Amino acid sequence: MKKFLLLLLALLTVIVLAACTANESAGEDPEEESDTEETEDGTSDTDEEAEEGEGENVLRLNNWEEPTSFNPSIGFDENSWKPLNNLMEGLTRLGEDSTPEPAMAEDWDVSDDGTVYTFHLREDANWSNGDPVTAEDFVFAWQQLLDPETGSPAAFLAYFVKGGEAFNSGEGSVEDVGVTAVDEKTFEVELEDPTGFFLHVVTNPAFFPINQEVAEENPDWHAEAESFVSNGPFMLESWEHDSEMIFAKNEEYWDVDTVSLDKVHWAMVNDQNTQYQMFETGGLDVAEIPAEMSDELIDGDNVAIDEMGGLEFFRFNVEEEPFQNQKIRQAFALAVDRQEITDFVVKNEVEPAYGFVSPGFTNPSGEDFRDMNGDLVTFDPEEAVQLLEEGMEEEGYDELPPVTLSYNTADLNKSIAETMQSMLSENLGIDVTLENTEWNVFLEDQQNLEHQFSRSSFLFDYGDPVNFLESFITDSSMNRTGWSNEEYDQLIADAKSEEDEELRWEHMYNAEQILAEEMPILPLRYYNQVFIEADGVSGIVRHPVGYFDLKYAEKE
Repeated sequence: MKKFLLLLLALLTVIVLAACTANESAGEDPEEESDTEETEDGTSDTDEEAEEGEGENVLRLNNWEEPTSFNPSIGFDENSWKPLNNLMEGLTRLGEDSTPEPAMAEDWDVSDDGTVYTFHLREDANWSNGDPVTAEDFVFAWQQLLDPETGSPAAFLAYFVKGGEAFNSGEGSVEDVGVTAVDEKTFEVELEDPTGFFLHVVTNPAFFPINQEVAEENPDWHAEAESFVSNGPFMLESWEHDSEMIFAKNEEYWDVDTVSLDKVHWAMVNDQNTQYQMFETGGLDVAEIPAEMSDELIDGDNVAIDEMGGLEFFRFNVEEEPFQNQKIRQAFALAVDRQEITDFVVKNEVEPAYGFVSPGFTNPSGEDFRDMNGDLVTFDPEEAVQLLEEGMEEEGYDELPPVTLSYNTADLNKSIAETMQSMLSENLGIDVTLENTEWNVFLEDQQNLEHQFSRSSFLFDYGDPVNFLESFITDSSMNRTGWSNEEYDQLIADAKSEEDEELRWEHMYNAEQILAEEMPILPLRYYNQVFIEADGVSGIVRHPVGYFDLKYAEKE
C-alpha cells in the first residue's frame, strides 16, 4: 500500500482537505527525520536550490505508491508500468497516436502465414551501462516471463508464443518456446497462430528485455537504483523505497535527442487531496483532480482528459455463499445505479459501465465494440428484487448469508463502496459489511479467493478486446472468481486464433454476452484519464492501455 512521505505527514497535520484513485491502491510511518528545512510542498529548500541552481529541467509527478517490481516479468500493475515504461523499451513502442512503432527493433519481417516474426534490433540499442541490447536479452527475458518458477502474473500474455503456455503450465520445456536469437541483433519469434495484433502485445512492459549478463550476476538487479540498468529514455538515478524515485535522461538511449527532460521526480502519495495540494504549492507539476473539486476545475484550460481502456468492477467469489447462485449475482448487479455513482461520487466525466469491454475498440467495419454489443448490465431495482427472491428460493435461504464487500484502501474506493452499500440496502434490503485492506494484502487475498465480494480494476495490456475477456477463462491467474464456463473458454480460444476478423469479433461479442448472463463480475464504470497540469508542461502522452510516455514531455 502506498505510504506517505515523512515530509507530507508534516503537511497533513496542517492541511488535510478530505478524500483517491480508482485504480490499484493510507499511510504508514514516515521516513527518518532530516535536518533540512521542509518547504510547503514537501520538498527541501536544498533540493530545490540544487535543481534550480544546476538549471535542470525536472518534471515532478506522483506515482501514488511503491512499484510492485521493476522486474518486467513481475511489475504487472499500474504503479509499476508507468515508471517502467519510461525506464525501459521493448521491440515496439506505442507512438504519440498510441499505435505500435519501431523501438528496440528498427524493423521486422513477418512470414507469409503470419506465425513467424523476425525482429532486427538497432545497432545503437544499448543499456544504460553501455552494454549492447542483444537478441539474447530478449530470449532471456521472455523465457523468464514464461518460466513457472517466476510466477509472473503477466505470463498469459506470452501464450501467443509457440510453446509458451505449455512451458508456463509445466507441461512443456523452455527449449520448445518459440524464441530464438538468430544472431546478436536478430530476434525471431514463432507464434502458435497468426496474431494480427502481436505488435500491440509486445509493447507491454512484460515483454521488455533484461540484460542477461547483469541479471545472471545479480538476480535482484531490479530492486535498487545502484544495480538497475535501463534501455529506455530514462535511467533510475535514485530510489528511496516507499518515498520517492528520481529518473535521469539516459544518454545511452538510441533516441536520446528526442528526450527534453533532464530528470523526473516521482513522489509516492496515496491521498488525492494531498497530491492536489502539492500541485497547488508547486511540489507536483501534474495532479489528479479530487472528485469534490471536479465541478470547479474540470473545464480549465490546463486540464487534460484522455481515453483509457479499462474499467472498475467487482468480483463475486462463486465458491462462497451466496454467490454460487447466478440469480443472486445478477440481483446485486442490477441493484447498483452506476450513473449516480459516476455523476456524484467519481465525477471527472467518467462513464458508467453497462458492459465489460470499454469503448474505443473498433471492429473491421469501424464500429465500436461497445456500440455493437450494447448495454448488457443496467440498473433495474425491480428486476433485482425478483432475481434475489428466486435465487434465495433456489438455495433454500430464508435469509441471505452475511455479505462482505472488500476494497483496497483509498478514499475514492471507500466512497464508492459506501454508496454501493447504501444502494444494496435500499434496493434489495441487504446489509453489506465493508472491509478495507492495503493493496498488497488485498491483492494476495483476492488471488487466493479469500474475498467474498471485492473491488477490482482492469487496464488493457494491449489494444484488443480479447485482452480483457481472456482474463475470465478457467484457471486464468486474472480470473479470481472461481467461475468457469466451457463455452466461454472455447469462444476466447477461437477469438485468439481466428484469422477471419469479422468472425473473430463475433466470438468476442458472444463471450461478453455469456459474461453478462452468468455475472461472475459486476461492471461499475469505465476509466478515463483526467489530469491538471502546471503551466509550461506539455507533451505527456497518455495511452489508453494504462501507461504513459514521457519521451516527448517538456517543461518550460
